[in-house]
Amino acid sequence: MIEKSIYEDYDIDFSDTYTSDDAYYFIFNENRELLLDNKELIRDISDLKVNFSLYIGKYKSKDCFVVNADFKEGFDLREVYEFNHDLYLMGTKAVLVNDWYISHKFCGRCGAMTQVDEKDMMLKCPECGQVHYPRIAPAIIVAIRNEDKLLMAQHSYHDSIRYALIAGFVEPGESIEEAVHREVLEEVGIKIKNLNYKKSQSWPFPNSLMLAFEAEYESGEIKVDGDEIVKAKWFKKDEIIRYNSDISISDWLIQEFIDNH
Repeated sequence: MIEKSIYEDYDIDFSDTYTSDDAYYFIFNENRELLLDNKELIRDISDLKVNFSLYIGKYKSKDCFVVNADFKEGFDLREVYEFNHDLYLMGTKAVLVNDWYISHKFCGRCGAMTQVDEKDMMLKCPECGQVHYPRIAPAIIVAIRNEDKLLMAQHSYHDSIRYALIAGFVEPGESIEEAVHREVLEEVGIKIKNLNYKKSQSWPFPNSLMLAFEAEYESGEIKVDGDEIVKAKWFKKDEIIRYNSDISISDWLIQEFIDNH
């Protein structure tokens, strides 16, 4: 077994063979693709060209590592979700840790190579003392009701989804609630009321924590920004075009509206 302290970066002799009793490895390449064999995790990493390995906790009661390695083709996490939800959920953590490690190997303040902390998931700079924690980008998504109708919008950056809910990133200095009101006003020009938090979701595409809300229409006429939003309108529940997958919390919000109207 690999001796470790939690979240430590390991100097592993990859010529050893790790059997199925040792650990689970979430192996990603530079394209954020997960390496699987018959849709199962690889349990022997001795033949891979490994760049680094980091302990990230337990999976199925065994030690779990995120591994960055050189390989050409793997599975996108959206594909993984469709055949194994548990694998997807742990994979969302692994890929975010993988991204963080890759992007913070060098200190953004002074340029020195960082070191993994002995006990916390933190990269520290031995030169200037700057610490670098894993980064996530908080974002909001909101289902806006107007009596028996739901507001949905056509986004300029969506190729496969015709209409979706209003969503956006939280800006520095504002609360989550302020972000919801601002995004709605900016994107579709209306004001909302009775904002109600529902639940959250890790969304690793690429690095968000999505916070889901529902709200009621208050005032204003729909006026899209013409940039992110190209069209928006109110839908009755039997007019809503559903997504192809329920991977996103957005689909859950839409189903909530359909079930309650």
